[in-house]
Amino acid sequence: MGVRRSARDWGVDAALVAGAAVLGGLFLLSTVTAEPLPPTLPPLGLDIGIGVAACVAVLLFRRRWPVALALACIPVALISSAAMGPTALAVFTVAAYRSWRVTAAVAGAHLLMNVLVLEFAPITQRQYVETVVTMLLLDTALVATGMLVRSQRMLVRSLQDRARQAEEGQRLRVEEARHLERERLAREMHDVLAHRISLLAVHAGALEFRRTATAEEARAAGVIRQSAYDALEDLREVLGMLRGTPGGADPERPQPTLADLPALVEESRRAGMRVVLDDRLGKPDPVPAGIGRHVYRIVQEGLTNARKHAPGAEVRVTLTAPDQATEADPAAADQLAIEVVNPMPLGIATAEIPGAGAGLIGLRERLDLIGGRLEHERTPGGDFRLRAWIPWRA
Repeated sequence: MGVRRSARDWGVDAALVAGAAVLGGLFLLSTVTAEPLPPTLPPLGLDIGIGVAACVAVLLFRRRWPVALALACIPVALISSAAMGPTALAVFTVAAYRSWRVTAAVAGAHLLMNVLVLEFAPITQRQYVETVVTMLLLDTALVATGMLVRSQRMLVRSLQDRARQAEEGQRLRVEEARHLERERLAREMHDVLAHRISLLAVHAGALEFRRTATAEEARAAGVIRQSAYDALEDLREVLGMLRGTPGGADPERPQPTLADLPALVEESRRAGMRVVLDDRLGKPDPVPAGIGRHVYRIVQEGLTNARKHAPGAEVRVTLTAPDQATEADPAAADQLAIEVVNPMPLGIATAEIPGAGAGLIGLRERLDLIGGRLEHERTPGGDFRLRAWIPWRA
C-alpha cells in the first residue's frame, strides 16, 4: 500500500476509527457493568487510555502495516475492553488489503487467543459457548466484509486497466488509420508527379537536341532533363522506403479517377448491393484528376461501410458540383460535395454504426490535408449519411 493518503482516504479512515471507538466504548460499557467484574479488569482511566492509543495507531498505520498492527492489537485487546473496537478494525483491514491466507491466519490468531483467555475466565459453560460463538460470528463478519471490499477494489482496478487499454488501443488504431491514409496519399502523389516529371524530362530532352537551339539553351535544357531524372529517381526511392517492399516492385500503377466511379458502382451492384448514383457533375473530364481520386476514395469507403453495416439496403450516392450549393449550406459554393446515404438496420448499437471504425478516420485525415471537411450522422429519418466537401482547387 502507498504511504501517502488523499483527503478522501483520511476521511474514510477517520470515519472507520470513529466507528471502532464507538464499538470499543460499547465493549467497555458491557465490561464495567458485568456481574461479577473480571478480575483482570484494569483501572477505567487506563482502559480508556489504551483504547485511545489503539485508535490512533489504527488511524496512522492501518494502510501501511495492517498485519503487524493487527498482531499488536490482539494481545492488547485481552487486557483493555476499549481496544476491542480498534482490534476488530485492524482485522477488517487485513482482510481488505491482504490475501485470504494471511487474513485467515490473523483472524485465527485473534479467535484462538480469545478462546484461551476464556478458558481461565470465571464464567459458566453457557456463557463460554455464547461468547465463543459471538466472537466467531464477529470475526467471520469482519473477514467477509473486508474480503468483499478487497474484491470490489480489485474489480474497479481491473476495469480501469481495461478502460486504459481500450483507450490506448483506440488511439493506436486511429494513428494507424492516419498513417495508412497519408501513405496512400504519398503513393498517389508519387504516381502523379512521376507522370509530370517524365513529361518534363521528355520535353527538356527534345529542347536540348533541337537543331535551332543555342549552346546555352541546350545546356539549360540538359540541366532540366537531368534534374527531372534525378527527381524521378528520388521519388521512386522514397516510395520504396515507404512501402517497405523489396526492390523491383513497380511503384507506378494507375490511380482511380472520377471516370472510374461508374465502374466502382457497377462492381458493388454485382456484389449484391442496390446503389443509386446521382451524378450532377456532368462530364468527368473537367474535374481535376486529384479531386477525382479523392471523390473515388470517399465513395469507395461509403459503399464499404454500407455493405458492412446495412447489407441489402439501398445506397444513394450524390455528387454535387460547386455551383449547385443550396441556401442551407452557402459555404459549399466553391466545393464539390459528396453524399452517401443508406438506411440503418434496426437495433444496431451506437458503437457499430458506420464511421465507428478506422476507415472514416482515414478519410478525415485525407480531407484535413487538402482543406476539405467530413461529416457523418444519423438522420431523423433513420438513415446514416456521410457527407464530404472537397475544395475545387484541391
